Amino acid sequence: MTNTVQRVLRQKTPLPTPQAEAFLAIQIAAARLLDPWAKYLKSHGVTPGQYNVLRILRGARPEALTCSEIAERMITRDPDITRLLDRLDSRQLITRERDAEDRRMVRTRIAGAGLELLAELDAPAKAMGDRAMGALDPTGLKELTRLLTTIIDHAEGEPS
Repeated sequence: MTNTVQRVLRQKTPLPTPQAEAFLAIQIAAARLLDPWAKYLKSHGVTPGQYNVLRILRGARPEALTCSEIAERMITRDPDITRLLDRLDSRQLITRERDAEDRRMVRTRIAGAGLELLAELDAPAKAMGDRAMGALDPTGLKELTRLLTTIIDHAEGEPS
């Protein structure tokens, strides 16, 4: 009898360890949850990474952030934040300005058009999240969050 992870991977033999199975299950779940969202964002002309940057900049308002500050807050790390920002800037979703005291430093903030796009995406984002997590009741959601937080803290070297 195969479990869900084996079925999805079309693997007839059991996975070697419970850790391997859990690791694969997290990856599969993340992909299944994020793929529809990525397709939806694409229909609005942004990638998940660009959406993440806009969300970060909206959350930092009224402050402007440097590239490194944005990179630190990214959910999925992007090795080329500058290029990602260039694309957002070309669509006038963000503004960038040189720091008055250190001209080498560029600070970025969300523009009005970026705020408008996020406002348009807020309800669909909430609906997708509600639908994706709909299989769990409040107690299950709390337990899932606790478990995932433990994994995140462990992966980042934080004490649990």
